[in-house]
Amino acid sequence: MNKVNSSLVLLMFVVASVATLGSLFFSEVMEFVPCSMCWYQRIFMYPLVLIFLVNLLYPDDKLFKYSAPLVFVGLGFAIYHNLLMWGIIPESAVPCKQGVPCSTEYFEYFGFINIPFLSLVAYGLIAILLLSFKKSRA
Repeated sequence: MNKVNSSLVLLMFVVASVATLGSLFFSEVMEFVPCSMCWYQRIFMYPLVLIFLVNLLYPDDKLFKYSAPLVFVGLGFAIYHNLLMWGIIPESAVPCKQGVPCSTEYFEYFGFINIPFLSLVAYGLIAILLLSFKKSRA
């Protein structure tokens, strides 16, 4: 693996790690109860940390194949959740029927930065880095 590819994998690992640690901080330290959509996004983010770490230690040509499904499904959930938060998707079209509503906003900075937005940014960055990784390998 060349320096560009290993740098991209390292960046993907860092973004996935920060997102994972951030979600654990919000739920375990701040005691914010995650909604169903947040759980779905976590399910697809947490394994990425291990996939990128293993690829850093033992480079593999199939990183895109292993991680792309997790990244793009998680990105889909993040987009859907943000569309809900922005009022584009009605709350009646959301799978959060029990527990915390998916529209719950624990904090908001600058009028748009909230937990679902942070997830969207993390998945978006990883998707861009992953596509760059694939392109640099071609």
